[in-house]
Amino acid sequence: MRNYAYLVGGSVGRLVLSLAYFVSVANGLTVSDFGLFATASATGIVLSRIAGFGFVSPLYRVATVKPRLIGAYTLGLILAFALSLPIVAAVGAGFYAAVFAGDMALPAFAAIVAAEVLGWRLLEVVVIVNNGLGRFARGASLVVIGSGVRAVAALIFAGVSDHTLLSWALCYLASNLGLAAFAFIAFYPRQRLRFAPKLYLARWRDSVSVASAEVIFYLQSELDKLLVLSLGGPHVAGLYAILMRLVDLTALPIRSFTMMLVQKLMKTPQWLESWRIRWMIEGGIAAVSIGGLAALGGFLYLFPDALGRNVAGAGPLVLVALLVPAFRNLVEYQSELLYARGRTTMRALVLALVGLIKAGLLVVLLTSFDDEGTGWIVGLNALFLVLWLVSAAATYTAFDWDRGAKRRDLPGGLSPDPLPGE
Repeated sequence: MRNYAYLVGGSVGRLVLSLAYFVSVANGLTVSDFGLFATASATGIVLSRIAGFGFVSPLYRVATVKPRLIGAYTLGLILAFALSLPIVAAVGAGFYAAVFAGDMALPAFAAIVAAEVLGWRLLEVVVIVNNGLGRFARGASLVVIGSGVRAVAALIFAGVSDHTLLSWALCYLASNLGLAAFAFIAFYPRQRLRFAPKLYLARWRDSVSVASAEVIFYLQSELDKLLVLSLGGPHVAGLYAILMRLVDLTALPIRSFTMMLVQKLMKTPQWLESWRIRWMIEGGIAAVSIGGLAALGGFLYLFPDALGRNVAGAGPLVLVALLVPAFRNLVEYQSELLYARGRTTMRALVLALVGLIKAGLLVVLLTSFDDEGTGWIVGLNALFLVLWLVSAAATYTAFDWDRGAKRRDLPGGLSPDPLPGE
């Protein structure tokens, strides 16, 4: 409970600072430019999961169960990150040519993507390692500091800049790179780096599976922004980005809860075999998600201009999408359960299936309803319901399959027989 309180405390602090950041950027840019920024940032998040080829997963597992190997696995992550950057750049260039070339300058796009890949992702690595070590207070405080620095950068941009997208992109890049450097200097555990190629080769399958699953997960979760920009244009993309950002605020406390469950499941794999516990947890996640969005929607209904003029245009849509955060957060939660059980390949397959279904249904929604109406927003509730049903069926089928199979792995996916050097 104390560790969860630390995590929730970090989430509450991050929630307040993220709100200040969101309001400043959403109102400092035009609605169209905010849509472009949000979509470019989403692309950067997807690309950041390619960086390092998923080697952060073995690093996290080691921090959780064998912390003396952090130095060896940290060097492995550094090498994997360096090798992956050319691929990240090539894929990013493809995204730019396919989606952004007609609406956004290349320097602005490159700065935003670099901020996500080289800045915020590396800060996340530091937080992940601290959480694996059980240092939840340090991880939570770093998240709050990171959110605070980005909020200050957004306030400065809104107050003194020329309010262009390029100016914000450069400001965003500088703040994120500074955060990453500070995180490693002040918060990363001190261990001697050592080169251990046998350990890296033993974990490459897990790393690639996790990277694939994370790319697919974030692609399916962020693909909606790319599709809305492509089919609806920058202005509609801006309204949609504002709406989904408000929805995403409900996920912050849920992710803290999920992190604790993942660690418990790594150590006691049989804990979640009861259907009663499964439905209690899923019901709690859904209730918290819906309650959070309802409270936010009610506030914006009473005070439509409280978050600024640009947000006021999307505020009324929040209550229309009331069920979206529940199903969205549950799909994310189920994905983390498969990761905790070491079912990384299954996780990737489920996320790929969910992503394909989401893309197809979203195209149908966007082409079937008038941009000025709210019919497609209402349809999002049914869309995410379908995604939850597919994800739940696949996830718990995999769980029950494992129950009857002979377990050969220890919790967390580490092999029972130590490899050389372990």
